[in-house]
Amino acid sequence: MNSEAVEESAQEEALMVNREKILDEIFELALQNDMDYFGWTQAVLAALQEKLNVGSQEVFKAGSALAGGVARQGETCGALTGAIMAIGSMIGRERLEDLEQYRKAMEPASRIYSLFKEKVGHTLCWEIHKIRYGKIYKLFIPEESEAFHNMGGHSRKGCPEVCGIAARIAANVILDLKEGSK
Repeated sequence: MNSEAVEESAQEEALMVNREKILDEIFELALQNDMDYFGWTQAVLAALQEKLNVGSQEVFKAGSALAGGVARQGETCGALTGAIMAIGSMIGRERLEDLEQYRKAMEPASRIYSLFKEKVGHTLCWEIHKIRYGKIYKLFIPEESEAFHNMGGHSRKGCPEVCGIAARIAANVILDLKEGSK
């Protein structure tokens, strides 16, 4: 191996170590955001915005009522929604007529969806509850929401971990997109 190849290999290894560090930081930040402030969608968006400068205050605000599977109804997981919103804010179309950009955004969004489903086991909030807690919690019912919190739904191994997983997956895809645009 010549000296250029050795140097290039060392640089690639350093980038991988740095990338893993960034991904770990984003995982932890999203997890902590949810533990401290609730709102799965915004917990993920805030971590991605802070660490990767993706999105805007408007995107963050738009995620306000998407937690708990859309307005706490148990549908698509808010953490997954936040991850996909980050991709849309980065490479989504700005005009309805821009079908090409619409298509370009679908590939990384689909990748996030598939990786999330593989890692978490499902994409629906109530199904994730069954997997993680053995029971569905209807978070729009105050007594069930309280029971969810009391049994550890917002502990480190609860839904905050799902936020960390979603943020890490999205960050990895975002970093790939940013590297591809160089």
